[in-house]
Amino acid sequence: QVQLVESGGGLVQAGGSLRLSCAASGRAFSAYAMGWFRQAPGKEREFVAAISWSGGSTNYADSVKGRFTISRDNAKNTVYLQMNSLKPEDAAVYHCAAELYGSIWNALPRDYHYWGQGTQVTVSS
Repeated sequence: QVQLVESGGGLVQAGGSLRLSCAASGRAFSAYAMGWFRQAPGKEREFVAAISWSGGSTNYADSVKGRFTISRDNAKNTVYLQMNSLKPEDAAVYHCAAELYGSIWNALPRDYHYWGQGTQVTVSS
C-alpha cells in the first residue's frame, strides 16, 4: 500500500510555471507507475501524464504535450509535474495516483488504485 501527498499548487498568471510534487510513503515505490490527473469544477477527472516505474517512459495528454513534464526520483519517493506556459484552462485540482506494476498507457481514473487528496492550481488570465 502507498500513501500519496501532493504539494506545490497555487495561483499563477497565464504563461507562468508551477512545479507539483507528490510524496509517497509505503513500500516499493519504484514498483508503481505514477500518474497525474486533474479535475476542474463540474468536469470529470482527466488524465494529464504518467511515468513508468523506472522513469524511462512517459505519456501525456495531448492538451499538455510540450508544456508539462512528469519525472520521478525513486530515491526520494517523489514524482513531479513541471507545468510551463500555463493557461486558464489548466486550472483544476491536480491529483497524483499510483498503480502497482501499472502501465503508462492507462489513462482512466479506474486504472489507478491509490490517490492523493489533490492540490489546487489556479491560473489567472
